[in-house]
Amino acid sequence: MSEKPVHHHPRRLADWINPTGAKKAHSLVDKVYKMKNLELAWHKVRENRGAGGVDGESIESFEENLTENLKNLHEELKTDTYQPQPVRQKMIPKPGQPGKERRLGIPRIYDRVCQQALTNRLEPIFEPVFDDANFGYRKGRSAKDALRKVWRELKEGREWIVDADLKDFFGSVDHEKLLLLMSQRIADGRVLNIIESILKAGCYAQGETLPTEQGTPQGGVISPLLSNVLLTPFDREMRKKGYRLTRYADDWVVTCKTRAEAQSALLSARRILEKLGVILHATKTRIVHVGYGFEFLGFKIKKGRKSSLRLPPEKIRSGVVPGSLYAYPREKSIRHFREQIRVRTRRKAPIKTQALIEQINPVIRGWGNYYCKARVRLLFNQLDRWIVRRIWSHACKRWRNAGWETLPASRLYGEMGLVNLIALIPSLAAARRRSL
Repeated sequence: MSEKPVHHHPRRLADWINPTGAKKAHSLVDKVYKMKNLELAWHKVRENRGAGGVDGESIESFEENLTENLKNLHEELKTDTYQPQPVRQKMIPKPGQPGKERRLGIPRIYDRVCQQALTNRLEPIFEPVFDDANFGYRKGRSAKDALRKVWRELKEGREWIVDADLKDFFGSVDHEKLLLLMSQRIADGRVLNIIESILKAGCYAQGETLPTEQGTPQGGVISPLLSNVLLTPFDREMRKKGYRLTRYADDWVVTCKTRAEAQSALLSARRILEKLGVILHATKTRIVHVGYGFEFLGFKIKKGRKSSLRLPPEKIRSGVVPGSLYAYPREKSIRHFREQIRVRTRRKAPIKTQALIEQINPVIRGWGNYYCKARVRLLFNQLDRWIVRRIWSHACKRWRNAGWETLPASRLYGEMGLVNLIALIPSLAAARRRSL
């Protein structure tokens, strides 16, 4: 007789999402179609705004018949007659990549409410299963938390990076494998059927409806949750092998101490992802040292080179300490920000200066708050002056003008309330408060 082989890791795909055999959720659909849940879902959809789907119905028109719409959705889910409509396909330009577009799938408002109602009930079930390496689309976790984790690991000396990119992730999701993983925590067949119908609803593009044999719509309310479910086995298996993985949606890095460890991590990642039906982008996946720099979540992270002059830090006028880590906004993000401001401040825009400032302030504030803790003092100063010149050009209807006389910067920032990027930097903001 031979001994029974002992396996120290899950062998089946299903075991990755429920390795302990935890109790599944039964009789879930009645909690999904409950009117209170549908009302909460509607409020969330209205808060997120967004365009209409294939039926052309807007948020406002849906709200005009809100009670009737929610009652119809309640009855369809209760009687198992709900059938989602195809999503409206829209091509949007990729930020910082001229000529390249991303395929966006926009469900109709009615279907978005249904997806949000499903998400409300599924999130509490799957949240305990998600791995600590996952920071994307989770309550209490953000991109900044993921960056802090990577920063700590770099400080610990893990300076070799697996910088990877998933090829058309949302468009290549394997429905069968995703539903298999969902079924390890959900035992209600009706809920699984609704999810499957959402995945296979098709998309409307160029005047015809196309089938969707794979993928989940990038733009669907439930898509972030489904992506986390599919990639949870990847998170768990990589961390079980001892690798320091940090993932936000389909953007992830592994920090390693040696190049050999990084090569091993990349090989393991490729094998796991292929089993999940996900492919690494060959030209965008690489192993790099932090001294060369890598991009993650909109930042370029790099370790400064040691100065050949060997000056003491207090004598370096640039403030750059040799051998220290620095984070900068990546060039694509800067170009995208400039383009957003440029479009809104074009000279022929039929809008008053005060209204223009109110229109660009959310863009400036949002972008500035995201990058304000990076090494951006010089960049923010340059962008502030550029934005002021754009406003002068719009007000005077020409680039060469005397805008500083009619609209001095002090008035723009003071009386008219233009957001100042430099003032968003925490250290400068604190110094200004102390001086007041």
